[in-house]
Amino acid sequence: MPVINRIAGFADDMVGWRRHLHQHPELGFDCYQTAAFVAERLREFGVDEIHEGIAKTGLVALIKGKGDGGVIGLRADMDALPIEEATGADHASTIPGKMHACGHDGHTTMLLGAAKYLAETRNFSGTVALIFQPAEEDGGGGGVMVDEGIMDRFGIEQVYAIHNVPGFPAGMFMTGPGPVLAAVDTFHIHIKGIGGHAANPHETRDPIVCAVAMVQAINTIVSRNIYARDELVVSVTQIHAGSAENVIADKAYINGTVRTFDPKVQDQVEGRLTEIVAGQAAAFGVEARLEYDRHYPATVNDIAKSEFAAEVARDVSDQVIYQEGREMGAEDFSYMLQARPGAFMMLGQGEDSAGLHQPEYDFNDDVAPIGASYFVRLVERAQPLR
Repeated sequence: MPVINRIAGFADDMVGWRRHLHQHPELGFDCYQTAAFVAERLREFGVDEIHEGIAKTGLVALIKGKGDGGVIGLRADMDALPIEEATGADHASTIPGKMHACGHDGHTTMLLGAAKYLAETRNFSGTVALIFQPAEEDGGGGGVMVDEGIMDRFGIEQVYAIHNVPGFPAGMFMTGPGPVLAAVDTFHIHIKGIGGHAANPHETRDPIVCAVAMVQAINTIVSRNIYARDELVVSVTQIHAGSAENVIADKAYINGTVRTFDPKVQDQVEGRLTEIVAGQAAAFGVEARLEYDRHYPATVNDIAKSEFAAEVARDVSDQVIYQEGREMGAEDFSYMLQARPGAFMMLGQGEDSAGLHQPEYDFNDDVAPIGASYFVRLVERAQPLR
């Protein structure tokens, strides 16, 4: 079964919603205009309840079906990124230094499209909880909404989300059982030495040579400390030190990211980083401090729910891939999947699309009706009328 005819009929409206959102990007938890736009559309659609101000600017809207039943949650993220847009599109961002470079404007539009159809037809039992969250990119808004009690407050029993994926055919669905995206941690290393004149290095304790040694040791964690079949990425992404060619700095800073699927591997990496920082600091006679921050957990699909999600996707598209496969990116929908069973679905956005988080990226409006139809069929098949 292709895109639902009624949704195809208001596809132009969806383009308008999406491009409005694209022109007015907001960051983190400060999605005030975005949330207001979403709430205004939902009131026009005639949803039964709108609960605002969750996780600062998040909201949950309820649509009740035609009979008693459970509650299914559908989630979309609303926040943008601190990137200067370079698409040249007529609907490009009007806010300097901010743009929807990850497609959250499209995710929000797909859920609005589903909301409009579901509020009109109500061909399901129980209740749909539409979750619009801020701060997916930075801040873990999904986790904050869970911590503020949305799952219990609204009786949500299962939960689903979509993310667009550039580089794959438009309309292709992809998901799988178990872990699909990694946990993400961040490490910060602060090194304090003794600076001085570069002509007299013997009078200093150079934090730069210590930082270089630390980075070399950190790059052996994957190859020498962790079992080869335990998926792991450790990347040093920043080193800052020094201000002039004839001055040995007194401080250095190292920053990086860790991606894992197994909490035991997380513990091993943090432990090994602790040893490396302490050992290299002692070797070079400097002081060093490690900060290790655990951020989003791994995104783990419920096996039965992911199988169901793939079946539903086949109602909408003849391009559905269901297989085990893990990516090292991260998602804060992981917090919702920790709280309730569900599935995270990928939706191809086009093989010629620019990549996520790039200034040239723009969501493909043609796939929005496909995603909205998928959301609708999830509801109708998970909670059919009796």
